[in-house]
Amino acid sequence: MSDTPVVELTRTGNVGVLALNRPEKYNAVNAQMHRELAAALKAISRDPDIRALVLTGNGKAFCAGQDLTEFGSQPDDFRIDDLVRATFNRFVLGLRSLPIPVIAAVNGIAAGAGASLALAADLRFCSDQAVFMQAFVRIGLIPDTGGTWLLPHLIGIERALELAFTGEPVDAHRAVELGMATRVVEHDALMDETIAYAADLAARPTIALGLTKRAMYRSLTCTYDDALEYEAQLQQFAAQTSDHHEGVMAFLEKRDPVFTGR
Repeated sequence: MSDTPVVELTRTGNVGVLALNRPEKYNAVNAQMHRELAAALKAISRDPDIRALVLTGNGKAFCAGQDLTEFGSQPDDFRIDDLVRATFNRFVLGLRSLPIPVIAAVNGIAAGAGASLALAADLRFCSDQAVFMQAFVRIGLIPDTGGTWLLPHLIGIERALELAFTGEPVDAHRAVELGMATRVVEHDALMDETIAYAADLAARPTIALGLTKRAMYRSLTCTYDDALEYEAQLQQFAAQTSDHHEGVMAFLEKRDPVFTGR
């Protein structure tokens, strides 16, 4: 294992920045990175001062997916399904369950599981040099890390199948057109613009944003009636927060609210 951290977690105000840090390997995920990502996710979930998160990669790439060079040293009884369940799946589920907005700042290639990591964020801001690629088919595998669920929900089944069947690269502008990405940003301005946007979200009522995120993702797999009932339950919870009280008082006093995330 390298002495150099392969994941960096920093904070700018109330915005956490989680950066993959193997730039010489295009941020391909190895065993060390899996461990450090799990630890970083735990730290983020326990830090109430992080009210929005930016996920990115250092160097020229966002993430090239799993580091395939590690497979050569695996024992004969190695099972890739066990690896996926214990590492990538656990991370994207944890990312999705964070009660704060998560924005992927896609600065370059996002291939294979790296593309799925970006798609697992709530929003995606892309450098004009960003490229998404469902590279699994090129090595005889299927999309994983949630790719078979995320892609169809974002862009529809037909387009999702086309990208998975061909593995063709999708540049940033087409990603926005398809619905895979939120916006395209000039490469040199990507992090500044993404962090500024995240800071704006972090200044909003954090609990309300987290409950909104939970309700919307749940609605993808429930009925309309179930969604209505779940909304009512969460609305009651939101109505008891300090931020709701602050929002009402600010409205009545004709001033800007100051939300604290409580």
